[in-house]
Amino acid sequence: MFPRMALLNFHHLRYFWTVAREGGLRKAAERLHVSQPTISAQVKALEEQLGEKLTRRAGRGLALTEAGRRVFDYAEQIFALGEDLVQAVGKPDGARPMRVALGVTDSLPKLVGHALMRPLFQLGYPVQVVVSEAAAAELLVQLAGHRLDLVLADEPAPSSPYLRAFNHPLGACGVSFCAAPALAARVRRRFPRSLDGAPMLLPTLGTALRRSLDHWFQRSELRPRVVAEYDDGALMKIAAADGLGVLPIPTVAERDAVERYGLARVGRTEACRQEFFAISVERKLTHPAVVAITSSARESLFGGSARRSIPKGRKTAR
Repeated sequence: MFPRMALLNFHHLRYFWTVAREGGLRKAAERLHVSQPTISAQVKALEEQLGEKLTRRAGRGLALTEAGRRVFDYAEQIFALGEDLVQAVGKPDGARPMRVALGVTDSLPKLVGHALMRPLFQLGYPVQVVVSEAAAAELLVQLAGHRLDLVLADEPAPSSPYLRAFNHPLGACGVSFCAAPALAARVRRRFPRSLDGAPMLLPTLGTALRRSLDHWFQRSELRPRVVAEYDDGALMKIAAADGLGVLPIPTVAERDAVERYGLARVGRTEACRQEFFAISVERKLTHPAVVAITSSARESLFGGSARRSIPKGRKTAR
């Protein structure tokens, strides 16, 4: 007796995948040039094989069940890899784009994430980058399942007996405070004391940057007036550009923030620090694109500041 998954019919899977992508049987039938009953029978056969209901009625269309969403996620990857295989066969090695799947934690500032990934597009040969953004816990599960090559984060992965992960320190930097030019001109005087009572835009509680800021404010006896808290860094920058408050940002991303959003620097502090990590399931990084990210970060972006003592119990790699 073969294991159930060894008998998976990929023809059935493709019919289900098309139904899910098109949002219903009619559009899927038009796409595949077959009848609706044929598609329905194929999807039903897949459900019987997997022992799970994959779709349910939703008004005039179909919606995916929880099991259906999981199967669809796998199907997306399977058929994407199949397309890569077809395109790669017969091509010289130099013509094949190198694929790298990156996870970026939702707490990592977007400008920092982009700066970390920038070397991938300067390698001199084709690279296909697939970026997923989510909470750190979700990305680490994908990393453990080898669905990601690397996770970029502003905190190291926690020690866990269920997850083999290695933290590769990329570097650290201070924090810059920026604002719309008119507000920056007012707050720049007597910095950092001028932050006391100043309108402030902050990341939400629980993020590494927010914890670092709160500790620094407390040590410095500063009490800024919190105008708004954001879990979307891009939205926070737009609010800063609109003059709503002062924006704290890792100094490594200051130049991009100033140029892209028309902000002006209020001041910088090295007493408030933020650190950045690449997390992998291997101690020694070997993927050329991954090595490009870590090497560039340590040598150029952070100027060799990737020296850090990882808390006891967490795995680090050098």
